[in-house]
Amino acid sequence: MTRGPRRGALALLASTQLLLITDTAIVNVALPSVGEDLGSGSTGLSWVANAYLIAFGGLLLLGGRVADLLGHRRVFLGGLGLLAVASAAGGLAPGADALVVARAAQGVGAALAAAAAFALLLLLFPDGPARHRALGAFAAMGGLGGVLGTVLGGVLTDLLGWRATFWLNVLLAAALAALAVRILDPRAGVAFRGGFDLTGALTATAGLGLVAYALVGGAEAGWLTTRTLGAGGAGLALLLAFAATETRAAAPLVPPSVLARPALRRANVLAALAQTTLFPMFFLVSLYLQSVLGYAPLGGGLGLLPLSLVVVAVAPQTGRIIFRLGLHRTMTLGFVLLCAGTAWLALALTPDGTFTSTVLAPSLLLGAALPLVMVTTNVAATADAAPEETGLASGLVNTSQQFGSVLGLAVLVAVATTRTGDAGRTADTTRTGAVDAARAAAETAGFRAALLTGAALAALAALLSVRLPAGEPVHEPR
Repeated sequence: MTRGPRRGALALLASTQLLLITDTAIVNVALPSVGEDLGSGSTGLSWVANAYLIAFGGLLLLGGRVADLLGHRRVFLGGLGLLAVASAAGGLAPGADALVVARAAQGVGAALAAAAAFALLLLLFPDGPARHRALGAFAAMGGLGGVLGTVLGGVLTDLLGWRATFWLNVLLAAALAALAVRILDPRAGVAFRGGFDLTGALTATAGLGLVAYALVGGAEAGWLTTRTLGAGGAGLALLLAFAATETRAAAPLVPPSVLARPALRRANVLAALAQTTLFPMFFLVSLYLQSVLGYAPLGGGLGLLPLSLVVVAVAPQTGRIIFRLGLHRTMTLGFVLLCAGTAWLALALTPDGTFTSTVLAPSLLLGAALPLVMVTTNVAATADAAPEETGLASGLVNTSQQFGSVLGLAVLVAVATTRTGDAGRTADTTRTGAVDAARAAAETAGFRAALLTGAALAALAALLSVRLPAGEPVHEPR
């Protein structure tokens, strides 16, 4: 494929990434309106979001392997088609239960599309500067997606109602699928011969889904409840069964030789650690701006715009930085900046601050860190993938990132909730007018504790990244 068509394919695949990240945020903003319209309580509303996360996280690995076996372009189109149909079902949902089912189906479509899109990128752009630039475009779209979803969710819900957020997905997914038929060469991402490990697919998917269920459910119902412990235990048992199955399967879903690669294992761990800090940070900052500083939901989303603009500016330069510093040094730099920016943000938060005095400056540093850690961990996790393993490598790193996001959000929100409760109980709220001030102080203390926990995870990742082997591009990117 020549440079022109490859650029068109990259724009298409990066736009798909933008759609999938935007979809996560846009529905979250609309949830209060969903509850009012459908008469659903907080538990039902939480599963409108969680059903998507569980299906997405549980099926990424399987989706990547299916793309290798059935054809990456075919699975990409199928994922977008399912996403569009499920979004239409969400827009027409008569009740909360139907909406949860539609969101789960959206997660299935998103998993197939995401794994296939990333695999197509790896096939179209061989390892080196071209791939680094392509991954930089993916990182830029990811940074924009969180903010764009928050802004669009507020605007569409206010003007047209929450159902409009689902119909927007229908239009965008259909448009991307139509463009894919025209832009993607049918020979790009052809199927590779091989059998299919049904037992491994079932145990891996069910195990990952149950672990995701335990993580998102534990953050709400409690970590020591029978439901959470049962789901987590069953999920881990199935994953152990999956590991045992793979050593004997004729055509394993994840060949043991792939997991035996130390660099791949470390890179996937680091990809997960990056998301345990980054994903909750977006959520916590938006919540702080709204619940403590009093911004409207739209203002809370726009507060993340400067961070996203820095991501868009830095991401295209990541390949050049990797050439100058080397892969592992760039990765370490990214995690150091992530740690410093998160810690700075935590310490800057005050109950009576302003956006400019608390969030703006550290968010700019975080905007520089995000593409560095995202691009370098993706490069390291996929550098050794053979053409017939691109879907598998994509599924592995996407699964690591998704579970890092779910785990990070569950743990950091639990830390914030625990700290807020402790601060709230010790605050003096007996005087007239002190209740709101005490509440703001308690919530700020919770956000600070959660962000400091995220900074500690980023520091751990920085230490682990030093052990990755150095990798230098052969040619300087132009």
